[in-house]
Amino acid sequence: MRKIVTTIILIASVFTAFAQNMESEELEQRIAIIEAKMAIKNVLDEFSNLADTKEIDKQVLLFTEDGTVESYSNGERSSLLEGREQLEQAFSRFLSNFHTVYHQNGQQTIDLRGSEATATSYCRVILVGENDGNQVKTTLYTIYTDEFINQNGKWVIKHRKSNFVWREVE
Repeated sequence: MRKIVTTIILIASVFTAFAQNMESEELEQRIAIIEAKMAIKNVLDEFSNLADTKEIDKQVLLFTEDGTVESYSNGERSSLLEGREQLEQAFSRFLSNFHTVYHQNGQQTIDLRGSEATATSYCRVILVGENDGNQVKTTLYTIYTDEFINQNGKWVIKHRKSNFVWREVE
């Protein structure tokens, strides 16, 4: 009888240790997913913050060396930029038209697939500049669709589709 009880206790101990190990691995995986999603969200928010302060040289480092940005207005592609140099020139030229730039990021969804991810982000971009001596505020309602890769432990944008769905000028 003692052998049976000892065997049952030993088996129960092994199963308990195995179950705890599985729970620990599952918890580590869930934490890794949360960390990756937070890192990607940080890239999306940092992109907006750097645009607002016009730190374009830092902003383009959020892209891969050969990163691309496609812009769409009214469903038609209006531009295709390839590589950090083109991105920096185009972003700088565009933002130089405004003395105030303000991004408001809204909902974001992130889909992880190992070292790759896609994200969809909604953003309202407020641009204030002058036209014929008058202050003009332009508001762009934008949906960004991004493809990310993890390079050397850091998430960066490989491809961005900027869909400017509505524009208001005051």
